[in-house]
Amino acid sequence: MTSPTSRDDGRARAALRSLFDAAVASADPRVVLARHLPEPPKSGRVVVVGAGKSAAIMAAAVEAAWPELPLSGVVVTRYGHGYPTQRIQVLEASHPVPDAAGAAGAERILAAVRGLAKDDLVLFLVSGGGSALTTLPAPGLTLDQLMAVNRALLASGATINEMNCIRRHLSAFSGGRLALAAHPARVVTLAISDVPGDDPAAIASGPTVPDPTSFADARALVAHYGLALPEAVVAHLARAEEETPKPGDPRLAGAEYRMIATPMLALRAAAEKARGLGLTPLILGDALEGEARELGKALAGIALSARTHGVPAAAPCVLLSGGETTVTIGKEGGGRGGRNSECLLGCTVALAGAEGIWALMGDTDGIDGSEANAGAIAGPDTLARARAAGMDPRAVLARHDSWGLFQALGDLVETGPTLTNVNDFRAVLVG
Repeated sequence: MTSPTSRDDGRARAALRSLFDAAVASADPRVVLARHLPEPPKSGRVVVVGAGKSAAIMAAAVEAAWPELPLSGVVVTRYGHGYPTQRIQVLEASHPVPDAAGAAGAERILAAVRGLAKDDLVLFLVSGGGSALTTLPAPGLTLDQLMAVNRALLASGATINEMNCIRRHLSAFSGGRLALAAHPARVVTLAISDVPGDDPAAIASGPTVPDPTSFADARALVAHYGLALPEAVVAHLARAEEETPKPGDPRLAGAEYRMIATPMLALRAAAEKARGLGLTPLILGDALEGEARELGKALAGIALSARTHGVPAAAPCVLLSGGETTVTIGKEGGGRGGRNSECLLGCTVALAGAEGIWALMGDTDGIDGSEANAGAIAGPDTLARARAAGMDPRAVLARHDSWGLFQALGDLVETGPTLTNVNDFRAVLVG
């Protein structure tokens, strides 16, 4: 591919979309899951359970890989993310705010793994969204109280790791508790990572791994963010009666954890695609976090440096990154939009119409925040087009209404649910 200019906007946009599609395809469970399966037990049962936005399609991939093996079990996925299965039951629940269906699903999963023997195998299929989809209150707490906690966390600016620390200490399912219920059966987890650093304890709040955090850590985070939580929740954290299993717990000693898809693998797939298009790829990292609009501004600065000085890469190049940003809703109020469209608008405002730079930012699960788009795409003319349509991009950014701007311009990236999730994908193309 030759260097894009303002005259071939369509080619630049098509290139960016092809990079996004390559990243998503690299995490398709139907392609990558089978090679990570363990040997099935010679005499014991195989119970398949799972949670996350990819749980149903992962379950179908297991069935396809083991067509003759007797399987049983249940997985919980997000509404609209179901996929046909024959031996493993698929339940749907709410995400990101949990509901009663998710709590019931978590109870079904726990029931499915209790009472197993040492020769049995529990295959746990986990992906992003699993924490909210299996929100099962600890004894003495209610689902309504945990839903209030989730709403406070989503508006707090806390990172995903911090959110999960608090969630684990309010849960009867996460933080290693699923593995405890399955003991003494062999537990093998197949994971699609959507968290910075691929920390197993952070993916869906770690139902099958030891929890390195404590009740004291959770209380410190509540104080740090000034969270107004229900009294029963505050009291539960203060009592700290039943701590999660810690590293070294013998009941979790035999559990295995296998990553089948990660943000870095997705970025590498996009980089390979970029080389085929004649673009020099530069992976900035798979764990870039922070306030979405501020990260967008930083990415704009790097792109301008590449365009002007050929540093850190010479044009034509594409800057690739992943990681989960946050959007803190302040007194300006909240409009419509997710962290990817907000990051993109922050980048676009900072670029100020610079020629030869385009960007696409989207969530690999196909859903950016609560809207039906994966993300959006922008180019050198985006700000001018927005102003011509009567919108002030800076004011839109201030009220967190990035979806409205990109929707009005016809620049949303819409894929529908991809049934996988390796976190956010960001590509800035410098021509």
